[in-house]
Amino acid sequence: MTAKRWEAHGGGGLDDFRFVDHAVPQPDSGQVTIDVRAAGVNPADLKHTMRDGAQFPLPVGYEVAGVISAIGPDTEIGSGPVSLGDEVLAFRIRGGYATAITVPARDVFAKPASVPFEKAANLLLAGTTAAEMLDVVGAAEGETVLLHGASGAVGVAVCQLARARGIAVIGTAGESGAERVRRFGGVAVAYGDGLLDRVREIGPVDAALDAAGTDEAFDVSAALVDPDRFVTVVNMPRAEREGLRAIAGAMPASAAFRDAVRAELIAMAGRGDLDVPIARTVPLADAVDALAFVMDGHPGGKVALIP
Repeated sequence: MTAKRWEAHGGGGLDDFRFVDHAVPQPDSGQVTIDVRAAGVNPADLKHTMRDGAQFPLPVGYEVAGVISAIGPDTEIGSGPVSLGDEVLAFRIRGGYATAITVPARDVFAKPASVPFEKAANLLLAGTTAAEMLDVVGAAEGETVLLHGASGAVGVAVCQLARARGIAVIGTAGESGAERVRRFGGVAVAYGDGLLDRVREIGPVDAALDAAGTDEAFDVSAALVDPDRFVTVVNMPRAEREGLRAIAGAMPASAAFRDAVRAELIAMAGRGDLDVPIARTVPLADAVDALAFVMDGHPGGKVALIP
């Protein structure tokens, strides 16, 4: 089978992306082929093509949703038995910006019928990141966390997971994102000058999560919580300089946690307890424009590529 997919042919950013024909291999044992109905768009899709040591051409995209079109011998997917035509989603794969893809079956899960393809394709990268953030700071029922960057994809997932666990969230956002924070259970607070005082007026904070990456996020968090109850997923250089916790999907401990929590998050989405706001859908052929929109920093929700 021949499919179309996006590849990075160098580390220079979007100018090095190419939309090419690709031979999709027949699945071996432990693999399945997915006809892609939607691919999730994440900043990591671009950032990972620009990292040191990247090997080109590099297929782009880490999460998809679609329909099973071929199954390797004696193969089950991550959620159990699978049949041709089943609707699925997959995460921690390579090359998701494609019309079809053969992937390890362990990274594929049955898609809840109630979750549209474009939401399913954007569920797990943000969702697993959010779940790990709450886990590593030890956020517990009855506590309050300060969440920097609360209106973004990871932030919205944190708000929903926290609400389900009885954890209160004070979430920083701009004017356009404040309603989104409130809609998903957080108390919105404006970032910028005076943030520390505004948070203190709301109440005490037990832990701080940084999905914004600003110096303000670090400085305000340091004034409110112990260092071992802070985590960032954005500003790794400052975290390293100051001996603070940073997590990323490429870290072995993070990868193991995120793999283990996938089924739980899918089940929550199926019950309606975890939603994925979608800002827009974009034709797969326009993936460069979609990534540029996401990298602009304020998409207002997730973006899905539609083959």
